Amino acid sequence: MKFHYLLVTLLVINLGCVQSNGKHITEFSQNDIESGILMDVRTPEEFSEGHLDNAVNIDWFEADFIKNVDTIDRARPVYVYCKMGGRSAKAAYVLDSLGFDKVVNLEGGYDAFIANKSN
Repeated sequence: MKFHYLLVTLLVINLGCVQSNGKHITEFSQNDIESGILMDVRTPEEFSEGHLDNAVNIDWFEADFIKNVDTIDRARPVYVYCKMGGRSAKAAYVLDSLGFDKVVNLEGGYDAFIANKSN
């Protein structure tokens, strides 16, 4: 367990040194995930208040985050989002470092998605 905390901490520290593959959430469509996975890294409470269709909720703040993402097929594209984009950027970096083939951070987060939807 301590190893997981250390790994996440080291990965977050190095986050600024790596460019991640990103796409603004308003440019995302359900067609993008035909063969991929949509991952919401917000808390279960946030998730229950609303989320994108077909999203899987894996809480970034959960101590077992790395163990929980280990159940996901690394060969499938993973599209990650959160409330505003901070947690998903960190999670995308972790997923990339764990060997997932394609990880896309949906920038702007759920708030930007909802704001765009209401326009």
